[in-house]
Formats: sequence, C-alpha cells, structure tokens
Amino acid sequence: MNKKEKLIHLHHCRGAGWKTIQKIMSKDPSLSSLFTKNYVEWAKMLPIPSNKLNLFLKDLHSLNTIDKLKKYEDSQIHCLTIFDDEYPFLLKQIFDPPWVLYFKGDKELLTRKNTLGVVGTRKPTTYGLEALKTILLPLVKKRFVIISGVAAGIDAESHKITLREGGDTIGVLGGGLMQIYPKSNVTLAEEIINKGLLISETPPEMKAEPWMFPLRNRIISGLSQGVFVVEAKERSGSLITAQAALEHGREVFALPGNVTSPESLGTNQLIQDGAKLVLSSRQIEEEF
Repeated sequence: MNKKEKLIHLHHCRGAGWKTIQKIMSKDPSLSSLFTKNYVEWAKMLPIPSNKLNLFLKDLHSLNTIDKLKKYEDSQIHCLTIFDDEYPFLLKQIFDPPWVLYFKGDKELLTRKNTLGVVGTRKPTTYGLEALKTILLPLVKKRFVIISGVAAGIDAESHKITLREGGDTIGVLGGGLMQIYPKSNVTLAEEIINKGLLISETPPEMKAEPWMFPLRNRIISGLSQGVFVVEAKERSGSLITAQAALEHGREVFALPGNVTSPESLGTNQLIQDGAKLVLSSRQIEEEF
C-alpha cells in the first residue's frame, strides 16, 4: 500500500478516531511502520482502553482496503486525503481537519472561492423559508457556492434553491455516501451528486449516528468563508456550526427573528453575541 492507501485503511479501523490517527501520524508521518508494530508498541503509543485497542488491531490486520476502494470506485465514490494537493485549503486550516474525505460529484467545487455555509432548523417557519429564498437567490446568481448538511428543513431548502437556479452546492453528510440520511432526502442527494458535490468524512458504508453530526458541522464551517444561520432554537446543532465557524475565524451571519418564536431564539442570541445581522444578501456579500 502507498501512504494514501494506508491512511484510508487506518481511517476504516474501529477505534481509530481523529485523535488516535493524529497520535499515529505524529509518531510516524509516512505510516511506514503501520503493519510492523507489535501489541506492546501499540499499547504504549495509544492511550485507549484494551477492548478498543483489540478492535483496532483486528481491523488493522484483517481489513482489505484495496477491495473496498475498488468497490467505492465502482460506485463513483472517490477519496481525498490530507496528503493530497487537492485537499481544500480552507478546511486544512482548522484544528482537526478530516484525514479522509469521500466524495461523489464535481470535486472542482472544493477549489472555489465565495463559499457560504447555510444551516438552520429542521422545522423552519414560513418566515424563515421566505427569508432564506430572498437572501440566497442573489448569492446563487453571483456564483457563491452554497454548502449545507442535506438535513431536513433549512439545509434541504438551501440545496434546492441553489439547484433550481443552476447554482453550485456542496452537501456534507454525517453518515457514509452509501447510507444517505435522512432517507427522505435520497433524491435530493442524488441531484446534488449530478449537479454539485456530495462529501462525507465517514467511510461510505457506515450508517449515520448522532455523534457524527457535530463532526459534519465542523466540515460545513471549515469549507466555508462564512456561515449563515437562518433559524435555530436555543439548543440547536446549527449553533454548533456557528461556534465552529467562530473558532475557525470565519464570518458568522444570522437572520433576526420574532422574539416570541422558538425557532429564532438561537439566531437572535447569536446576533446579540456579535454575529452579523442579515436583512438582505448585501450584508453577506460585503464580507466576501
């Protein structure tokens, strides 16, 4: 295996989360000793419970990654690792960039400028949907790349508005590309693949789990020059994306809302905390 294939192999091993891979990479950047270390050496290097270490080593020495890569290629799924020159520059700047990205569609979108993450509630109000369309359409026409999470609600509507206008959109999944979630958005995901780009950090055959979505949110933020939060409750995954954007040094935009609407409590709080209030596309454009 070459270095890229070894990293993908490592990425498929159970027990090998981001920090575990980071630890391995810090000790062996070329991964030259990946298959030659013994149990004692691994136990000394990785401060993980023995049951996780056993799972990791079992997968490390039994998985057939070359066969998996062939299966992915047959499904038009491609891999991009942090070793590759084409790895997105903005995403590489965050504290914990994905070691591997799996994608289907137009990879060129990862090199584009004017990237805007759009996130929000899964249950938008009529006001939220109308405001989203009003603000997003001029940006789409000016070739902004709209990035969102293919979830129900604001995410899905952001992709749909962009696709209807012939614009460019990137969908970031929580689960794998062979396990589209939610199922209600399978058709939308296929349209994104055909007209844009669908990506995931999760190996393609893995189903979405709740813990994957905050990791997905950091990718939306990491790929974006700014993040626009349309509607969000007080405790919302969209606020995780906004927080990630702040940590990444990206612009945070928020749609103001009715003070009595639960769906606007989060966005109003963001504005109070310093996010840029957005009434039209102009407030977003002037920061790019």
